[in-house]
Amino acid sequence: MDISKYNDLLISYVSEYGLKIIAAIAIFFIGKVIAKKITSVLKKIMITAKVDITLIEFLSKVIYFALFIVVILTALSTLGINTTSFLAIFGAASLAVGLALKDSLSNIGAAVLIILFRPFRVGDTIDAGGSFGKVEGINLFSTVLATPDNKTVMIPNSSVINSTITNYSNKPTRRVTLSIGVGYDDDLKFVKETLQQIIKEDERVLKDPEPLVAVSELAQSSVNFTFRVWVNNDDFWNVNFDMLEKIKTTFDEKGISIPFPQIDIHTKKD
Repeated sequence: MDISKYNDLLISYVSEYGLKIIAAIAIFFIGKVIAKKITSVLKKIMITAKVDITLIEFLSKVIYFALFIVVILTALSTLGINTTSFLAIFGAASLAVGLALKDSLSNIGAAVLIILFRPFRVGDTIDAGGSFGKVEGINLFSTVLATPDNKTVMIPNSSVINSTITNYSNKPTRRVTLSIGVGYDDDLKFVKETLQQIIKEDERVLKDPEPLVAVSELAQSSVNFTFRVWVNNDDFWNVNFDMLEKIKTTFDEKGISIPFPQIDIHTKKD
């Protein structure tokens, strides 16, 4: 081949594809910067709108990934490469990855539902997915609880959203309910007055709703009183424990019995 023809061919090839390569590289790097900038702006908008931080991080990653795919396809198209086949391959790969990671993706979907519908927030005490504790964090894959004995429990979000969720922190007040048994020989009126006095002496007990002390059952070994008082949510456990102790010590002082389970046996003489 004539060297001059070879040089002309090389120059033609470089002029045709060299500019395309340069343009593709420029599109890739500039597009990458623009994708980051757009993601950053949208992230700031969501923060200003007070969107949950977990959802912000998730959406930011999804938006950046989508924009980055567009940049890559645009750069390849500039080189003259048919991107239709790449879209087909990408779609098939996405389907395969989705099937392989269906459990992880279901956790991500559940995280979005938790963040959108807010059945609980960080700091709430809940019972969900078979575990009880205070919510320490909600990430894309799991909800992190701290149990009362200071253990860390990580529950998959899909298990949380598919279970019954009991939120103990959602309401400002809670009801303390106790069942108190006394002997059949005790004066029921005196017992009721004593329980009502215990309630009056505790400033943490709310006046509205009104406390309740009433006979609820004539059991085999005792007469059972239902003891109900409303308190602020933060006072629930302290009032619950203090009331039990106060009732026991007061009953001891006033001679009111708390009977053990017992059976009276009567015999007949011939």
